[in-house]
Amino acid sequence: MFSFLRRRIFTSLVPLLVVLVGVFFLARLTGDPTSLYLPESATPAQREAFAAQNGFDRPVWTQMVDYFGGVLHLDFGESLRTGEAASTMALRAFPATLQLAFVTMLLAVIGSIVIGCWAAYRPNSLADRFSSLLSMTAASIPDFWFAITGVWIFAVVLGVLPTSGTGGAVAWVLPIATLLIRPLGVLTQVVRGAMVSALSAPYVRLARSKGAGDLRVVTHHALRNAAAPALTVAGDLTVGLVNGAVVVEAIFGWPGIGKLMIDAILQRDFAVLQAAVLLTAVSIFVLNIVIDACYALLDARVRDKAKV
Repeated sequence: MFSFLRRRIFTSLVPLLVVLVGVFFLARLTGDPTSLYLPESATPAQREAFAAQNGFDRPVWTQMVDYFGGVLHLDFGESLRTGEAASTMALRAFPATLQLAFVTMLLAVIGSIVIGCWAAYRPNSLADRFSSLLSMTAASIPDFWFAITGVWIFAVVLGVLPTSGTGGAVAWVLPIATLLIRPLGVLTQVVRGAMVSALSAPYVRLARSKGAGDLRVVTHHALRNAAAPALTVAGDLTVGLVNGAVVVEAIFGWPGIGKLMIDAILQRDFAVLQAAVLLTAVSIFVLNIVIDACYALLDARVRDKAKV
């Protein structure tokens, strides 16, 4: 197991390095921050002083070397807008994104297990077809469309939910519902397919012949063996939630890492953008390693393959 984890961590360093280089150059494609932070009446001397103060007067390769040196010392620079440490701003915003992703995936896992097991227990029945139709529809709806439609219906027309913010439980409803609909649809299909195969396996028939009840067969035998593929898909969906919450946070004004990225791009705040992207990338790589480790614990074939 430890050799598997070491290999997985080593292979994650290369894409992490690519992310670091990519975000450095892409951030500078947003434009020159001098024209944004200084008035139009600023003199050339003032512009040169601003560029020199923030290191923009040096060659881009020198700036990149300094940036990597700062990363190695966990120094990501300061925000051009507030003067606060970029790492502090990113760390302050990240828990809001994690909370949103955790609650969403918890509800998606619980809902998919209930619906998927219910549909798989009687395959090709009316309940199975109805749940499959709903799950495929949910998996096909784009997040941004559902978010905008939800705001229009429940906030503008009905006025029962707020359009943005984090105050109170009602403020969580639209963001979570928007992020929940696709993972719930995808996971329901995966759980349903895995459970159909598991319920027709010989060990399930053996358990039934020994007098095991339906509930015990589903929860103790079939569901346990159907957990591995569901865990893999759930992990990928969780990574997608952390990475793809940008649109939802921007629409609902959720103070997470995604909104921080959008604000940093609009304000050409390079240090904050780089810190936010790096923190997100590291969390995704760590999450992938944890998922692979859990999958290896569930499936001995993965551990054996890792030893080769």
